[in-house]
Amino acid sequence: MTEPDVDDIVDRALSHKRNVIDILVEMKDTSELMVDLAYSALLTNSKEVAEEVRDLEGTMDNLRYEIEAMLLLAARTPEDAADLSGILHVVVAAEEIADAAEEIADVVIRGVGDHPIYQKMLAETEERVVKPSVLGSSELVGKSLGELKVSSRTGCYIRAIKRGSTWIYNPSKDTKLSEDDILIASGSESAVDTLIELSRGTKKIVWK
Repeated sequence: MTEPDVDDIVDRALSHKRNVIDILVEMKDTSELMVDLAYSALLTNSKEVAEEVRDLEGTMDNLRYEIEAMLLLAARTPEDAADLSGILHVVVAAEEIADAAEEIADVVIRGVGDHPIYQKMLAETEERVVKPSVLGSSELVGKSLGELKVSSRTGCYIRAIKRGSTWIYNPSKDTKLSEDDILIASGSESAVDTLIELSRGTKKIVWK
């Protein structure tokens, strides 16, 4: 894992582009997504999804450094430090959740998921998790999830969208898809196959 650029993180904290609440919300959303993806990777034995969990751990590390820098800069008196320590406990807890999710994903990456007990478990689950890229030829480009009716049309649930280095958690019906978006979606085998084809533009939407 690449070590975070601490100087850059401190610079962001000093610039006050974000506040502590913004970072805490992002840490909460990121840790929740990591747990969701980690269990999905385990249930589907997907190394691809497990690698996403590992990448998100790097994001969590950067967020932790950023909020710690902000808290240190904000603590001017012993009383300030005492008040801010509660926030630091929340940060540590979120980081521990993220670490646990990474450990689950590591089971898949190391190939432990090939063990017979996991294979039996996998045989009993119908859900798959995929991360298709939206190509420019896809009819999904420029349309909102509500307009596309992705869930009812494909049977897939889109858990998150990765747009460049940015994550969109729990996308709403108003979220519009863009070219090169990576969709983190789950559903039955036939459902995810349909979503993959729509994302690639090899399948057209039947508008009603």
